[in-house]
Amino acid sequence: MTHPTIETLLNVVAKGDDKAIAALLAEDVQFLPPTYWKTWTGRAPVAAILGHVGQIFTEFRYRRIMGDGADWALEFQCKVGELDAVGVDLITLDDTGLITQFEVVMRPYKTVGALRDAIMERVMQDPRFIGFQSALS
Repeated sequence: MTHPTIETLLNVVAKGDDKAIAALLAEDVQFLPPTYWKTWTGRAPVAAILGHVGQIFTEFRYRRIMGDGADWALEFQCKVGELDAVGVDLITLDDTGLITQFEVVMRPYKTVGALRDAIMERVMQDPRFIGFQSALS
């Protein structure tokens, strides 16, 4: 049986709706992206990043959901532009069911690079990220 938070995440992540995503995140959530070796911390910046990613990915769908209790792995496939990708969202929930850690691993390298470029383009145009720079740890 899938946790209610995971069920909701399955329905909102690909829509790019950062407000719906934020409702699933703990205040001090950590996000480990596939595009570089830094961690984003905090509900607002993590929701904003995941919202942008949901708008960049096309043909997104989860293929397999594995997990129980607090630890989940959600295998997905998608496109970034014309490039195919597969990946896994590694998710940890707290006792209240909020996401405390969200790590993404993805391949191939070329698609991860295209995602990085698309995210940077969006972030540079999103005024929220001026304030979020301090959220990088």
